[in-house]
Amino acid sequence: MSVTIKSAREIELMRAAGKILAKVHQDLGKAIKPGMTTFEIDQIGEEMILSYGCIPSFKNYRGYPASVCISVNNEVVHGIPSKKRTVKEGDIVSLDIGVIYKGYHSDAARTHGVGEISKNAADLIRHTRESFFAGIQYAMAGNHLHQISGAVYDYAKKRGYGVVRDLVGHGIGANLHEAPEIPNFRKLNRGIRLRPGMTLAVEPMINEGTDNVEWLDDGWTVVTQDGRLSAHYENTILITKGRPEILSITEDEVAAGIWNPEGCI
Repeated sequence: MSVTIKSAREIELMRAAGKILAKVHQDLGKAIKPGMTTFEIDQIGEEMILSYGCIPSFKNYRGYPASVCISVNNEVVHGIPSKKRTVKEGDIVSLDIGVIYKGYHSDAARTHGVGEISKNAADLIRHTRESFFAGIQYAMAGNHLHQISGAVYDYAKKRGYGVVRDLVGHGIGANLHEAPEIPNFRKLNRGIRLRPGMTLAVEPMINEGTDNVEWLDDGWTVVTQDGRLSAHYENTILITKGRPEILSITEDEVAAGIWNPEGCI
């Protein structure tokens, strides 16, 4: 499959999808409280998505049964919401959410602490987010895709973390998963040359310990092999002639100075 270059119309639709997804992430993250089930979190997220006139990207995608992938503690990605799974004080919860707006997808993930969390957990969440920003410094036309991958990997490894190799980011647009695959680890080749109009879902999955992961018997939930924590941070981005545009950044992240849409690299 070739990498698609989005038209001006497609980019506007993806901007709109990204803004909606950012609002869902911001509000759903704030709604998480100790004692909630992951099923309840999913139901709130689905209602938010539908309220914006969007369709959940993940529900029934390849058989996935929910609207929000909810992964707790040592779960890396694709955790299935359950009425039997309750989040508690000190947990970390990764929310991976996609929306479809007028035929176009946006995909993003955030990891949240539930109540008071340990310093190690907070550091893992922060460093996972910062590995994303280390990578997208290279996400501009003329650079190569695997420069992003290498920068994510180097940032995480220098801080002693494991970097998941069995799962990768992806292109995105009219389809949830498009070419190219976007590793979070170093590759021997440079990868494709980036061009304006490419839309990518860059998503570091960083583990407190080992790089290695396993799939549970449900066929979806991926966990760390050593049982230690994992965090996930993802955004849909647009490649431009200069600085990348993050389509799913939240207002709170901009206000906190995590990303300045008007700034320069």
